[in-house]
Amino acid sequence: MVYKEIPQSVQAFMDEITEKCGVEHADWATNFNAAFANTLLTTVKRHEDGTTYLLTGDIPAMWLRDSVAQVRPYLVIAKEDKELAEMISGLVKKQFFYINIDPYANAFNEEPNGAGHQDDHTEMNDWIWERKYEIDSLCYPVQLAYLLHKNTGLTDQFNEDFVAGVKKILHVFKVEQDHNQSPYNFVRDTWRIEDTLVNDGRGSEVKPTGMTWSGFRPSDDRCIYGYLVPSNMFAVVVLDYIQEIFSSILNDASIIEEARQLRDEIEAGIQAYAKTTNEAGKEVYAYEVDGLGNASIMDDSNVPNLISAPYLGYMSETDETYLNTRATLLSKENPFFYEGEFAKGIGSSHTPENYVWPIALAMEGMTTSDKAEKERILNLLVACDGGTNLMHEGFDVNDPNQYTREWFSWANMMFCELVMDYFDIRVEK
Repeated sequence: MVYKEIPQSVQAFMDEITEKCGVEHADWATNFNAAFANTLLTTVKRHEDGTTYLLTGDIPAMWLRDSVAQVRPYLVIAKEDKELAEMISGLVKKQFFYINIDPYANAFNEEPNGAGHQDDHTEMNDWIWERKYEIDSLCYPVQLAYLLHKNTGLTDQFNEDFVAGVKKILHVFKVEQDHNQSPYNFVRDTWRIEDTLVNDGRGSEVKPTGMTWSGFRPSDDRCIYGYLVPSNMFAVVVLDYIQEIFSSILNDASIIEEARQLRDEIEAGIQAYAKTTNEAGKEVYAYEVDGLGNASIMDDSNVPNLISAPYLGYMSETDETYLNTRATLLSKENPFFYEGEFAKGIGSSHTPENYVWPIALAMEGMTTSDKAEKERILNLLVACDGGTNLMHEGFDVNDPNQYTREWFSWANMMFCELVMDYFDIRVEK
């Protein structure tokens, strides 16, 4: 089943946002309504078994990460709309069905049709669209299961697949604390070096640090150094969620203890290895490290990134090291910070030079308490939508009519979440 019309509760919420925007920000409302409706009407498929499949947009596959971000803003409505809550619960169930097929895969087919990157040199099967191992692809489904419970009280998403999937997540995180013991490798026959791992698919050399290894970033581009710091931060938060779920709802002492120990080891690794100094000599978080002394000062547009640490719940937006890191990343010291005639912000190795991402701009707005800054970013996003009333993957800072991805649901919903945030409407954490 697909949505053929907007549910009444969603329309009422859109009307509420329109009223809040008023005349002054009527353009925000136009884009909000277009984006908020677009995800439901174009990406959601309800299956007869009660699960939910979400297209990422213009690619016919479901990403574990994207699908969470696509529905997250609906959680504020799902409190009062049982059917919407059940749709989101169905998505959690689908995600954990996929995790149990392969916890190293990041994107899946709607059915076992063999679509996607079947020629990659890794352990593919017909369910898998792509098998780029990313820490965040395992964090996001746990986050959604937890937030769904916090916002609606639902517990049916905590089924046998969820328990089995959490055990697999803990196992993979633990194995990847020492990547030399890992069974995972990935090689793609491609001219694009960002799409394949060096060292015969093993990735660059790393030393055990307590952190857990990731092959790829949330952009689906390879890690240069194996310990992706913002994804390890996200893992710390999610491992706390797992402890809470298995304490208050599922009651499994062994999972609680395993998650606690893993969480403490990763956190200790972050504190010991993930910090470096910027050009001014101030302490900042690195984007990636290898435990061997190498560190990258940069940020990527895709979440989790370093800018998003307060949004994820890892630290306060007033933390001194975070503020030093943020200022560094929103400057030319970050090789992916671009500034031009129409916009400035963070881009990605995934898109051309001078292309900034609405996802990164929205996250910049959601990690500051400065209302005027939120307003500036919202005005910028609307002005740079290429005349479509929707968000895109990235756009040229000197010509917003040049953009990538006509249809990108994750970016649409991040814009919507920033509008909601501006009016102090937030998902309960």
